[in-house]
Amino acid sequence: MPVQPFMELIRFARRNSPFYRDLYAHLPDHVAHLTDLPVVPQEEFWRANSPRDNRLLTAPLDEAVVFRSGGTTGSPKFSCYTRTEWREFTTAFGAGLVAAGLRPGHRVADLFYAGDLYASFSFVLDSLHRSPVANVRLPIGGATPWESTAATLDDFRVQVVAGTPTTLCSLAERLTSAGRTLPDVELLLFGGECLFGDQLPLLKAAFPHAQARSLGYASVDAGLLGEAVPGDDPRVHRAFTPYTVVEILDDETGLPIEEEGMPGRLVVTDLRRRLMPILRYPAGDRAAWVARDAGVFRILGRAEEGVRVGPVSLYTQDVHDIVTAADAAGEVTGLQLVVRRRHGRDGLVLRLATGEPGDLHTALGETVVKAVLEQRPAYTSATDAGHVDPLTVEWVRHRDLAVNARSGKLIRVVDERPQS
Repeated sequence: MPVQPFMELIRFARRNSPFYRDLYAHLPDHVAHLTDLPVVPQEEFWRANSPRDNRLLTAPLDEAVVFRSGGTTGSPKFSCYTRTEWREFTTAFGAGLVAAGLRPGHRVADLFYAGDLYASFSFVLDSLHRSPVANVRLPIGGATPWESTAATLDDFRVQVVAGTPTTLCSLAERLTSAGRTLPDVELLLFGGECLFGDQLPLLKAAFPHAQARSLGYASVDAGLLGEAVPGDDPRVHRAFTPYTVVEILDDETGLPIEEEGMPGRLVVTDLRRRLMPILRYPAGDRAAWVARDAGVFRILGRAEEGVRVGPVSLYTQDVHDIVTAADAAGEVTGLQLVVRRRHGRDGLVLRLATGEPGDLHTALGETVVKAVLEQRPAYTSATDAGHVDPLTVEWVRHRDLAVNARSGKLIRVVDERPQS
């Protein structure tokens, strides 16, 4: 299906989707500019997109593939693609894999997760299948025992390993603990979550000759978002023009940002999807333009990912940056914010992953706590007032970090407070 003229796509959505008909009821019949449309209110969008009595889809669910989304938190959501839309989605993303470093003849292991309507394993496998360069595909999956995965990688002398950063780091930790390396691996293609600089030493220890690169930026709900851009910063991507339109919106005004380097909320419009139209849909991430005219942007992290501990709000990205700065030796390979309820008060635990947890990390833990409290004095004030428990550190191995059982993604905020 070719790219749809913008005005025709809007007319189609208004005519066939009750949700969009209601959302655009106040607009004139002819809409000339994308910015004339409101940003999709996600809560209403997903409420309309129920498996039964659906008010979002533009046609009955007679021919489609259905996937579940929802990330690491929140209730499950469902995304539908016709076979044509899915083929075009994976074909465009497969072409972008060349920019990520895929070369003719590469043997690629797919370690993403499959089943339970999760998309990533099938998506990556289909994208490799439709990539313009020949490649050998090894559909291992993310739930395979690490010994079996390592044996397959070794037997086939796999050159490219694709998976979430959490999966790649967990495998790397198992390999290094066993005194093993996989020197044939040239490329670690990650997706689904950000890769942080503090994870690179662990990956380098297990895969000494491999570069870590983004395989591209997409989601099952928003669709195509950005192809990888060669360079040192894996968060930089280029919009999939002309298939999608990416905007970065100002937090205060809601207007598109044209200035480079200014952070805002990323929204996307897909010009080819018709069964489940995506029109100014919030992707859930913050971003900033690197080269606006070229459609190049940098992902800055999740738009609203954070935690409330008593009266104190903390954002995971802020805490991660503070810990990274305090960890001069690069011993921390993973981080989770854990909220617990004790003594009638909330308390925050920084769960930090390292190679071998032990007493030697006591000093580093104290340094991390001090750095966080210096940057977030509101937590100290709340502790002194008896509103929250003191901030503490818990050391674990990387494989002990909590992950989503379905996707394998790291759960960045773990809420262990009683639910009643």
